[in-house]
Amino acid sequence: MELAQMEYFLTVARLQHVTRAAEELAITQPALSHSLGKLEDELGVQLFERSGRNVKLNRYGELFAARVERVMQEIAHGKREIEELADPDSGLVEISFLNVLGTSSIPNLLRQFHKVHPRIRFNLHQGTSTDVCARVDAGKSDFGFGMKREFMGGIEWEPIGSFELYAVAPASHEWAGRSSIKLNELEGQPYIGICPSCGLQQSIVEMLASAGAKPVSTYEAEDLPTVAGFVSAGLGVSLLPKTKGLSLEGIAWIPLEAPVNTFEIGIEWKARRFLSPAARKFRDFVLDHYRSTDGRQPYAASSNR
Repeated sequence: MELAQMEYFLTVARLQHVTRAAEELAITQPALSHSLGKLEDELGVQLFERSGRNVKLNRYGELFAARVERVMQEIAHGKREIEELADPDSGLVEISFLNVLGTSSIPNLLRQFHKVHPRIRFNLHQGTSTDVCARVDAGKSDFGFGMKREFMGGIEWEPIGSFELYAVAPASHEWAGRSSIKLNELEGQPYIGICPSCGLQQSIVEMLASAGAKPVSTYEAEDLPTVAGFVSAGLGVSLLPKTKGLSLEGIAWIPLEAPVNTFEIGIEWKARRFLSPAARKFRDFVLDHYRSTDGRQPYAASSNR
């Protein structure tokens, strides 16, 4: 059963005449008759009462026509929706990003983008690194914003900024006011760790290992805002990027003495996934915007990106 057969069937049913239907469809009358006959053979019943070239739906045809009309309406509606979504000037882009990027970086990026393309719309999804990667892998998001994956099979990734980590402690802590902290000083302190689902966790583990520091987690939070909340409540110390969304009252930020303390944030997408014209415009804008701002830190509290 083919879509063209459905169109032919409905046209004949509407005009009740095979020759006139063939003329409207711009096909030969024998071709139309053959298509209708093939459809009836497939269904196992006749759909029309025939009188020469004049035809009229029988009870089977009326039942089938009602279903086919709904199907054709849904198909037409779907085509219109796809055309709207694929419109380069007013399409829809699906993006996922780390929770911490939702307080400043992503809103500022979209504000800049809408100055150039005001009619393009977005569906936004926040979550952990695991959430972001899962949505991109499943094709539910066109783009994900986060740290680079350890295994990049089938994924394209481009950096759009970098950040540094700070030691964070309650404002009443003995570290408050210090000019810097060494990583090994975290040992012996109540430490707020991060669950593996957070993309930053692996980088922190590697940073601590390179310095030979082995703090023991008193608590393990699922995301960075929760870590900041626990530190603000006086429950321990941790390592965090300095961003508006994490700069809670009652937290002291102390620079780290670490051999490696620069980490990248980037945009990722599936290498072979179709990207609509609107999505391609957004990707190109993001990459051009990064280059024009010299990769300013997307986490920075003072960032205007």
